Amino acid sequence: MPSAISFTSTPQATDQVSTCPDRVGELPWIEDAGKVAPRDARELSKLFFDRLQVVEEGTREHQYARNTLIEMNQSLVRFAAGRFRGRGADEMEDILQVGMIGLIKAIDRFDLSREVEFTSFAVPYIVGEIKRFFRDTSWAVHVPRRLQELRVELAKAKEQLALLLDREPTVAELAELLGRDEEEIIEGLVAANGYNAGSLDMPVEGGDDGPSNNSVRTYADILGACDPAMELIEDFQSLAPLLDQLDDRDRLLLELRFGQELTQSQIGERLGYSQMHVSRLLNRILGKLRSGLLAQD
Repeated sequence: MPSAISFTSTPQATDQVSTCPDRVGELPWIEDAGKVAPRDARELSKLFFDRLQVVEEGTREHQYARNTLIEMNQSLVRFAAGRFRGRGADEMEDILQVGMIGLIKAIDRFDLSREVEFTSFAVPYIVGEIKRFFRDTSWAVHVPRRLQELRVELAKAKEQLALLLDREPTVAELAELLGRDEEEIIEGLVAANGYNAGSLDMPVEGGDDGPSNNSVRTYADILGACDPAMELIEDFQSLAPLLDQLDDRDRLLLELRFGQELTQSQIGERLGYSQMHVSRLLNRILGKLRSGLLAQD
């Protein structure tokens, strides 16, 4: 097993690399690239990027150079993730993983000929990947991406105008500042409500406290339920003119059957009909009403 190379932040650290006999192709072997100090990683990255661009992809040396660059520059991910402190441990773990994706993309797209420091090139990639992660996963309700981006613009515009006007800006003022239609601003403001979702178990603020039983009322306690009968209103409205077209006998049959809830036998006894005759009459009436309702659709 090749011996590990010890790196420090001293200028002599990179000199140790050139004298080390353990190599992969033209590159020095680094036992634990993740422990390389950031200053040394900056210098070594130039060497590894230079070699990465000339070796054939898929070879052992290419794979080693790429993987070592990823491990050496993990500190950039931790630096970028530091901007998002204050989140839970589980979410920070997700942030670091997403940041690593941004680092890998930066490594694959970096070109030494641009004469730009890799750190300056990589950090925006990493931060951008993390921001996309929040944009795509942090919304409680899914909304189109254009509205997610508009929410960010609106937040900045509202803050800017609030400082200038010393009050909350109007929709018209926001539209003028952002150069957008008022309808689009309203749509963005409504969509912004989907960023956070409230819990039905949250206490209700203000209003009637109800019985004084020392219990805390929640939104779930005052949330109205759907009345199944509401769905019948439209049917009743459509049925009314069809009922007016029936003769007195047919309307009486419907009243006895569905209003007074008599059985067909009871209806027959009251009107002097057989139960079979009542059944045929009701089927004919209901079929006529059904056809009338379908014709309205």
